[in-house]
Amino acid sequence: MNRRGFIASAGAAAIAANTAMGNVIRTEDDAFKELKALLKGGEPAVWVFTGDSITHGALHTFGHRSYVEHFAERVRWELRRMADIVINTGISGDTMTGLLGRDEWRIFQFKPKVVSLKMGMNDCRNGEAGRKGFKDSLEKLVEKTKQRQAMLLLHTPNLIHFPSAKERAGLPGYVETIREVAIKHKLPLVDHYAHWQKEIGTAGRLQMLLNDGSIHPNAYGHLFLAKKMFDDLGVFDEKSPVCRSFVP
Repeated sequence: MNRRGFIASAGAAAIAANTAMGNVIRTEDDAFKELKALLKGGEPAVWVFTGDSITHGALHTFGHRSYVEHFAERVRWELRRMADIVINTGISGDTMTGLLGRDEWRIFQFKPKVVSLKMGMNDCRNGEAGRKGFKDSLEKLVEKTKQRQAMLLLHTPNLIHFPSAKERAGLPGYVETIREVAIKHKLPLVDHYAHWQKEIGTAGRLQMLLNDGSIHPNAYGHLFLAKKMFDDLGVFDEKSPVCRSFVP
């Protein structure tokens, strides 16, 4: 997998997975250009991470760090960007509708330089009928973020164990919607879903990264999420204690 993020054309090859996914969409290197420049620069930044239970990082990590906390360790300590502020407003069970209903409180009151959004795991329970509303909500957040002159970093959800999460059978379509919005607005996209499909390989290994055997990443799963994000942001370093942390 390209280490930098990617955009595929409409005719891109489909990846094999147990969900019969559509085309893989890669965001271009240029989509990450501003974020990479920010991380290399000297000006401090406020990063707001928001989303559902996976961003919240509650319960399923059993006291270990979430991917947001790994990001804070990598950036604020290891990269010596100690004046940066990393805020997590993820809420377990949340959807895009819930987020937009309180976006001023959860995002914009902090005057973020970067807004990181990882959503869709709960929205997908609305199935195909809910995709348009989900896309409209994403578009609204894109516009609001632009108005506040903040950068928006999108994430796709992680791969899940579909036999144990039948109510989320529509997840692949929502992943595709996130990719479509990223392409349309030339936004950086950390495509965890494609990464998990490609790198995990077996159902057994997937279970090693999930706490509940269904949808929620465990401590290893959060590390897997963090490492992919570091890779796409250009800050992965095998010598880093965070980056070299063991994932089965």
